[in-house]
Amino acid sequence: MKKSLLEIWGDVVEAKALVFSIVIITTLTMGAHLLAPSDNDTLGLFAGIGGAVSGFLICAFLFKPRRIITKEEGDR
Repeated sequence: MKKSLLEIWGDVVEAKALVFSIVIITTLTMGAHLLAPSDNDTLGLFAGIGGAVSGFLICAFLFKPRRIITKEEGDR
């Protein structure tokens, strides 16, 4: 089965991994923001940022880079 690849900002990514990453990060960001007390906007902001960072860390461990880098003679 051929994997569908997308080019984003000069990098090639797998479409399935991209969609899962967006869902995970969005869910954690909005979930953390909505769980924060509604009377404290600052805490809501920091909770959302914490959810986003948590989502990025989870995605970094779930989806490993699949690059093959070869170094040729003359490269520094």
